Amino acid sequence: MAFLLFIWFIFFPVFAQTQPTTFFFNGFNGSESNFTFDHGASISRPSGALKLTDNSRNTIGHAFYAEPIQMLGEKSFSTTFVLAIVPSSSGRGLGGHGLAFTLSPSKQFTGAEAEHYMGIFNKENDGLPSNHIFAVEFDTVNGHNDKGDSDGNHVGININSMNSTVSRSAYYFMGNSDRTEDMVLESGDRIQAWIEYDGNVVNVTISPLNISKPSKPLISSPIDLTHIVPSTMYAGFSASTGLKTSSHYILGWSFSTNGTAPVLDISELPMAPAREQDGSSYDRRVIALIASLSTVTVLLLGILIYFTLYKRLGGSENLEDWELDCPHRFRYKDLHAATKGFKQSEIIGVGGFASVYKGVLPMTGTEVAVKKITQTQSSIHGLREFVAEIESLGRLRHKNLVYLQGWSGNKRFNIIKGIAAGLLYLHEEWELVVVHRDVKSSNVLIDADMNARLGDFGLARLYDHGTDWHTTNVVGTIGYIAPELARNGKASTSSDVFAYGVLLLEIVSGRKPVDSRNFFLVDWVIECHQMGDILDAVDTKLNSSYVVEEVKLVLLLGLLCCQQKPETRPSISKIVRYLNGDEHLPSIDDWDSFDSRDEMYSMFLETLSSHSITKSYPSSSTGAISSSSINRGI
Repeated sequence: MAFLLFIWFIFFPVFAQTQPTTFFFNGFNGSESNFTFDHGASISRPSGALKLTDNSRNTIGHAFYAEPIQMLGEKSFSTTFVLAIVPSSSGRGLGGHGLAFTLSPSKQFTGAEAEHYMGIFNKENDGLPSNHIFAVEFDTVNGHNDKGDSDGNHVGININSMNSTVSRSAYYFMGNSDRTEDMVLESGDRIQAWIEYDGNVVNVTISPLNISKPSKPLISSPIDLTHIVPSTMYAGFSASTGLKTSSHYILGWSFSTNGTAPVLDISELPMAPAREQDGSSYDRRVIALIASLSTVTVLLLGILIYFTLYKRLGGSENLEDWELDCPHRFRYKDLHAATKGFKQSEIIGVGGFASVYKGVLPMTGTEVAVKKITQTQSSIHGLREFVAEIESLGRLRHKNLVYLQGWSGNKRFNIIKGIAAGLLYLHEEWELVVVHRDVKSSNVLIDADMNARLGDFGLARLYDHGTDWHTTNVVGTIGYIAPELARNGKASTSSDVFAYGVLLLEIVSGRKPVDSRNFFLVDWVIECHQMGDILDAVDTKLNSSYVVEEVKLVLLLGLLCCQQKPETRPSISKIVRYLNGDEHLPSIDDWDSFDSRDEMYSMFLETLSSHSITKSYPSSSTGAISSSSINRGI
């Protein structure tokens, strides 16, 4: 019997994956259980139309078929649906921003933004190969990556990004001829769309509802979805508004992974709600509506006042949307008590946008580090980095990385090895490659047992293993910035290794990476080594109470990591083997690789060190004072 059960559990998933998926909805009354809705999406009553957004500003709506879809063979599929985009006032070009049919590995789009991102992507993940999202957009407002909004009225195929792979203005072919007729997507009229993929080509066709399917598609584009679309996907729709608004509806939908999608019965489809009309006079119905809305407003105002007072008196705090899938949220009053009222004497570190306080949680007695966003003109940018740190740290788990839930924030050699173990997990052992981009002493926290924790993931970037690094603007901390960042802005695991090398030299020497326009720690340690005694770089506070072999290993390893060319630096896995004694450190024969700092990099460091270094508080690790972080945008 046990053997039979074992066979069942092995073969049942294979059997389940071979089942095709087919469904159709001629209107959506009574189909709530078949869908997952979030944000503003719902089924309108009594019409039975699926409403993605109303005409409120900056809203998002998602409606996805609740069951996962097994994408078979060549990942082919066929779908047809009827949409209606109703502008909030008469006239073309006044609504926004559109809707998209979407295939996604998840029904949740954490951090997705409205406007041009259509509730699918945001500024940080737009264009990442790890998204695995296929979408066909029906866009009514241009402006993504442009200077401003303009009339859109186009259809596009999007792969992992809001930048369309191919797009066309909205029109359809008349009969079997090459004559075309323009269409207005935001007219409020019912428009039927067909999307078909045979494993090689994506065809997108549109037409008014009273016109049969044109013989020629609007878009016919060869696309290989094999590596884009995973075996299990969710199908549905996403829409958003911005300062420009429209109401977005789906009136009927059919889908199939086994041949052509079922034909919709046009006679059973609901009508799209009429667009709002501009009126100059009021009748009794308008007056009644105003009176009703006024009553509701008063009630809502009363409820708002009640909950505001309740919150001030210590009641529960509401979670923001981005917090739902993130670690545990502490109450402000508990963090206030833990840090003695965010007392100045409890500060253990200060960055460009935040201060970090030492604290003890009153309910558990656990020692913690509490990051508080500084109220400055750049606080919005700081908050964006803080949210990014929460989203990345909330998924990472390693003993040498700061845990956001219950986190805190020599034996110096053990600290060095602990930081290396954390970077090894980020660079090579997790499911994605995490480039920290701000490895420095003030981002290393030490617990009561002198174990090192690498923290502050506000600048971190995530990449798929084996992909090229994206070019970004220069971010980081003066003295730790790798030379290639001054030239091309490409942050990588090698630039993290460079910063780690500087940190090694800092821990052993007790010197800051940059003291003045004329002092750079890496140059100074190189000079000590070339003069014949690298131990001259050792911190005098150690009073010779150290293991000479370990100190030499760390100093030489730091120099090896700080070579000018990124391809000559060791990987973090190599570094761990050197520190553990599993491999011998290679000799450095070509000291020109250190002395060849180009003029551009020298000017870059000198400019930053003379204009951008500001005072910060001592690091909790080595006692050195770190430079302030610079940020020219992410």
